[in-house]
Amino acid sequence: MMATGTVPDFALEAALGGNVCGVDEAGRGPWAGPVVAGAAVIDIEYLPAALRERLDDSKKLTAKRREQVFAMMEAAAADGAMHFTIAEASVAEIDALNILRATMLAMTRAVAALPLVPDHALIDGNRVPEGLPCPGRSVIGGDARSLSIAAASIAAKVSRDRMMAALDAEFPGYGFARHAGYGTPDHQAALARLGPSPAHRRSFAPVRRLLDAHNI
Repeated sequence: MMATGTVPDFALEAALGGNVCGVDEAGRGPWAGPVVAGAAVIDIEYLPAALRERLDDSKKLTAKRREQVFAMMEAAAADGAMHFTIAEASVAEIDALNILRATMLAMTRAVAALPLVPDHALIDGNRVPEGLPCPGRSVIGGDARSLSIAAASIAAKVSRDRMMAALDAEFPGYGFARHAGYGTPDHQAALARLGPSPAHRRSFAPVRRLLDAHNI
């Protein structure tokens, strides 16, 4: 069991050697919106110290802090100190494939979108997606252990939150910008009042039950 207060470092990447990408996802659990994956490759020699100190599991950071760190990541990428990409699997793909397979698909797409082919991939969680262009290793709790996975987690979370804010403007009334599609009480109430939107995952049980109740 990992000790609490773990701070991500570069030990896993250094042990593998070469270009190592970290991979993480955001949005497996929500009832609406895409699932988004991030992939990040860090050049540790050139990574700014201020950014290195701030990279962490995205779930530990406030939305404001995530945006700040993401802006620092963009600056570091522009300077060549890192590369990161994001990719998604759509609601239609989630409903067609199931959320696990859609998540793996988004992760594979994120790695494929990198401007270089990594030598290794560190995947947050307990599964390695099929179709990666390099060997992969799963790392449970990786976003709290690996700087590359932490960077990927922030890229995925910030990008998905922005997508959900855009869906909130497209489909008002559900509160997507506020709860990012998770099944909060106010989301449940809005769903019961308005019915599912095109952004909702119809394969998810709470949405499916509502559709069935209305014979949709």
